[in-house]
Amino acid sequence: MLPLDLAAAVNIQSQVLLQEDPELAAVYSRLRQLDPTGQRFAAVLRDTIDQLLNGEATGRYDWKSLYKTEKTHAGTVVEINLQREFKFSDGIDMDYEIAGADVDCKYSQLFGGWMIPPEAMGHLCLLVWADDYKSEWSAGLLRIKPEWLNKGNNRDAKLTVKAEHRKKILWLWHGCALPENVLLHMSESDREAIFARPSGQARLNELFRRAQQRRIGRSVVRTVAQQKDYMKRVRGNGGSRTALREEGILIMGDYDSHRQVAAQLGVPVPAEGEFVSVRVAEACSGQPSSPGVVLGGRRWVVASATDAPQTAPPLPTHTKQAR
Repeated sequence: MLPLDLAAAVNIQSQVLLQEDPELAAVYSRLRQLDPTGQRFAAVLRDTIDQLLNGEATGRYDWKSLYKTEKTHAGTVVEINLQREFKFSDGIDMDYEIAGADVDCKYSQLFGGWMIPPEAMGHLCLLVWADDYKSEWSAGLLRIKPEWLNKGNNRDAKLTVKAEHRKKILWLWHGCALPENVLLHMSESDREAIFARPSGQARLNELFRRAQQRRIGRSVVRTVAQQKDYMKRVRGNGGSRTALREEGILIMGDYDSHRQVAAQLGVPVPAEGEFVSVRVAEACSGQPSSPGVVLGGRRWVVASATDAPQTAPPLPTHTKQAR
């Protein structure tokens, strides 16, 4: 019998797969134990895409701008970064050893596009998909059987999983949210306004003006600043936090005190390595029920379009980074 917590996490068809394949069940259970929410997996995929784009050096933010060789290399980088994050041992014949089983790892930016090599027949495969345009990702396990694969025409005899047999994939996480690539998903006019600025500092200021109440990762900051000291350009003492304060804009980072401010204002809370900007206004007496935060002895709320700009209060001193 499956453990109750494991059985509750999967549907009936998946339970059948787990009952029939103890090795599959062991690998599934171990991966869910390592990453119950999928947040670690999602972070690896986000970081891998950003690593390939290399925005700090190239200014790129769009998967389509990658060279063909870079896209081909993506699967290898995903495999390496997942192994580093989860500290999987090397497999005997496949990429990893997980819960005593040999597991191959295959990544595709196209759902269903996993290329299965002949040597993976009979083995478990960890099938990973991420789409930066949809901001979604999935990862599942499949025991590779020849009859479930399409006939291939490529030179290295790699095959893909037939569409009708994808239902046999045991999903660890399916259709989950990939941390947003803000530059990719913002309007063309906003993007042009940001990159039209002549300096890295001015571009970052424009980014935080135009991408308010959205989680902005460090990779986006690097891409916009295109400077080695990009973090200095965000902070106070002359960075965006100082420059935009007079416009009423707060820039919260991933410190506990900043996260608490974001939560009290009712805006997205920055995760590790993220920033969230928002324009605030001093609360009026008629706004007692609006989400707000007390800073500098006064109560502040998210500013409306009709609120005149006010100098924002200083953020609390940060002493501990959120994990």
